[in-house]
Order: sequence, then structure tokens, then C-alpha cells
Amino acid sequence: MESLYYVLSWACHRKCRHCYEPRFRPYVRGALEAVVAEAQRNAPRIIDHLPARMTYLDREQPSAAGALTERRGRIILSGGEVLLDPVRTRVLYPTLERLRARYVNEGGVNLIVQTTGDLLNARIVAELLTHGVWTISVSGVDAFHSGMHTLERQRTFVQRLTRLFESHGMRAAGAPVADALPRRDDDGPYYSFFGATPDAWIGRLWPRGRAWQNGLSTATLTDNFCNRWSGGLNFLEHRFSGSEVSVDPAGNVFPCCIKTRMPIGNLLEEDLIGILESLAGEPAFQAISRGQPERMGLAHGWSEQRFIDASRTVTPAGEPYANLCIGCDRFHESVLGPVIEAARQRRAAQRSGRT
Repeated sequence: MESLYYVLSWACHRKCRHCYEPRFRPYVRGALEAVVAEAQRNAPRIIDHLPARMTYLDREQPSAAGALTERRGRIILSGGEVLLDPVRTRVLYPTLERLRARYVNEGGVNLIVQTTGDLLNARIVAELLTHGVWTISVSGVDAFHSGMHTLERQRTFVQRLTRLFESHGMRAAGAPVADALPRRDDDGPYYSFFGATPDAWIGRLWPRGRAWQNGLSTATLTDNFCNRWSGGLNFLEHRFSGSEVSVDPAGNVFPCCIKTRMPIGNLLEEDLIGILESLAGEPAFQAISRGQPERMGLAHGWSEQRFIDASRTVTPAGEPYANLCIGCDRFHESVLGPVIEAARQRRAAQRSGRT
């Protein structure tokens, strides 16, 4: 697989108004211990159910003879804020070590840490590199993050971190992680910056979480989040370039980092590849993988027009709104629950040796 987006923990030091997931927020005392303990408890089991090799065949850069080159895939470790104590020490660093050990003799893996960036300092950068991090990706360069409301402040922030990174021998990656880093097999280390800006990831905010509750999404029916990197596009094509899935702290697997209404499986008990292959013949998930969510229901009596009609709603403020993510949510609620459960039962039967 080319890419896996693994949300380690719900804990964050911010409660940004544009965040797609309301569980990303500050936690204190017992609540903080609960989310950290969940992440710490689940991470080893999740890692044990990842692919045996995190490599993929690159269809975009074949050799002169036409053969597909095998390349190292990447695992993006994100939050919340993974550099927040105690997430960094109890979850992130042990996870980096476990991942490095799992893949060191299996083609390797490129490990990326995604962070808002404002907790970075020289000691933490050095520790991340010691733990084998390939790229540090700073995602908080936008006006939604505290202290970043002007372009000048954003420039100052980027310049300060650039000096910090380069003092540790790191190089600019040349592209934000959210748009897929350039395909490299070297050991880095790299750094990158991105944010929720109009000209970058993601200009039209998703109809999710606090962004939705705060009326920030201006996406329309023409904004097909499914048909892009980190959407559902190519998620079933796990052997080849372009495939990515998202995993949350509970081990739930989703075909996009936006998150479908229901997970397609859970890595606490099942292998990721088995989950994906069990859905390869399901028309609804094939449509997601092709970046055509409006065609998800064709095998279930939903025409494209019915799906588009189901994609219309009103915002929390009472304004009319339409986006394909809304239709995807409603199709999951109306139809896909039994389909996902049937696939899960088939996998369970296979594991137990039944037919």
C-alpha cells in the first residue's frame, strides 16, 4: 500500500473551529488519561494487522521495459496533536519504533509525523529523527489556527520552523503530504508545510465536525472530495500507487480521511488487506474507489439522481447545502450497514475455517 493515515489519538491542545472531527480537542485529568490509554493499548494490535509489507507498485513511473517499480509506502501518524505530552512519549515514540521494527526487513516504510507545528522545538525534532521519522509535516499554516490569522504571521512561523528543520539536516519535501509527497525511496529526512487555505488542502472545507457546525463549508456538488488524494480514490487498489486508507485510535478503518459514516472494518481483530479484499467485489465500494460516489447505489436501486437528491440538506444555520459527502452518509445509513456486516461475517468465517 502506498499510504496509510493513522490517527493515533483524539487528544489535541486546540479546539479549532474548522476541524473535521469534534473529538480532536483538549482533554484534562481523567479524560486525558482515558484517550491516551486507549491509543497506547490499541496501537500494538493495530500495527500487528497492517500489511506484511508497506510497499506498492508504481504505475505512474514504469521502467523502460514497462515493469512496475516496487517502492516504499508511507504511514502518516497524526492526531489530534501527536506531539502533545503524554501522547508523544507514551504513544508516538513506541509506535514509531514498532513500525520501524516491523518493516525493517520487509522493504522498509517511510514514517511521517503530522503536527500543527507549534509544539516543535530542537529537542523534539532531534527525538523524531532518532526514532526514524522520514518527514515532519506541519499542517497548521492557515488562518484557522491560533496566532496564524495573517499571512505575515504564517510566513514568520514557516521561516522559524524552516531554520529549525534545516539545522537538523532536513530538506524541503517540495509538496504537502496531503497532495502526496514526491515518490522517493531515500531516507530523507524532509519537512513540509500545508494548511486549510483557499489554494491548498483544503480550500473548500469538508461538511464534517466543527467546520459543519460553524457553517464554514462552502463545498458544492461539484466538489468531489472522493475523487482526490486522501479521498476514497483508489483505496481498494492496495497493491498499486494511489491507495490510502485512514485508521482511527479505536482501529476503525475508513476509505478516506474525511471518514465515511461507517467504518469498513477494525484492525484490533482483523488484517487490513483482508478487509480491503473482502470489499473488492462490492459495487458501492468499487464506486468509491473510482472516485464516483454518485454511482454507489446503482446495484441497490439508487439511481445517480436519487443519490444527488440525497446529497441535499440544510446547514445548522438553516441554509440550503449540497455535497456528495452528504449523499454518501445517507446511503451508508440506508443501505450499506448490512453490506459491511455481511463482509465482516464472511471474514470471520474464513478466519475460523468455516465456509
